[in-house]
Amino acid sequence: MTALRDRLGPVILAVFIVASVAAVIVAFNPTVLPGGDQYDRTTVSLISDGERVAEVNVRVADTYEKRYTGLSATESLGTNEGMLFVHDSEGEYSYVMRDMAFPLDIVFIDADGTITAIHHAELPPEGTPDGGLKHYTGTGKYVLEVPYGYMNETGVEVGDTVRIEDY
Repeated sequence: MTALRDRLGPVILAVFIVASVAAVIVAFNPTVLPGGDQYDRTTVSLISDGERVAEVNVRVADTYEKRYTGLSATESLGTNEGMLFVHDSEGEYSYVMRDMAFPLDIVFIDADGTITAIHHAELPPEGTPDGGLKHYTGTGKYVLEVPYGYMNETGVEVGDTVRIEDY
């Protein structure tokens, strides 16, 4: 029994150290989410008729995993909050409302910052399988998701522009 306790002592200490380090990282870096996902944050300015009409504080989804998860792990968004999906290149992309708790406006933006499409995406009926989800398609390098109706409230339309800090 003593030999087993002597061998387990260092293992228990190592587990304690790893757990302590992880707790410190999460405490001092609130962008670390369960599962280890990290989201950078930036600001997106919405420009209509040459004037900035709104600013959105966004989490940046710039990897496949982050784009796939999107906002499905989010309970709600504040008025000026959203998510910015960044693709490697401009192209045609489709988004769905998989496992969402709230409806969204889905805004497609080309590489130059011009809005190419705006969709007002309702929640699918409960129990809709992934294969039955409506696809919201558009062309762009970026896709901005904001609370449902936000684009109508700001008056921003297709053809208006956005300015994305750091991108």
